[in-house]
Amino acid sequence: MNKNWIYQDNIDTDVIIPARYLNTKDPQELASHCMEDIDKTFCQSVKKGDFIIAGYNFGCGSSREHAPLAIKTSGIRAVIAKSFARIFYRNAINIGLVIIENDKIQEDISTQDELEVNLNEGKIINKTKNKEYSFSPYPKEIQTLIEKGGLVEYTKEKITRG
Repeated sequence: MNKNWIYQDNIDTDVIIPARYLNTKDPQELASHCMEDIDKTFCQSVKKGDFIIAGYNFGCGSSREHAPLAIKTSGIRAVIAKSFARIFYRNAINIGLVIIENDKIQEDISTQDELEVNLNEGKIINKTKNKEYSFSPYPKEIQTLIEKGGLVEYTKEKITRG
């Protein structure tokens, strides 16, 4: 069963991946320190398919791509927040991390609620509480970019196909 990691407003990139670890670009090394300054249990307990649920302004702070990369590599299926800092939003899309804006789910969710996300329909389903939340689906081009693993992988595929 997946877990929801619930955080409040203004989670900045220095909390997501502390600056003292920015001397590496190794995704696994970054993931091993993800969220450790705000939640010591995260990097040891996060599992593939878990969700981060947060408040307003998630990813504020610096423009480093390390933050969404650390989250994605840690196994997080999607970050669902009330809002995202603009540069974090773009960096997340560029590396293929699913991010969803929804301003209602944070108040209703608990850590063990089972979630399902349908990117095509713009729906988050809380199976535990039998609730549904909507969001604006990504345009097809952005969905393709995410499915390919981000901008670099998408571009590599385009180049090799000619």
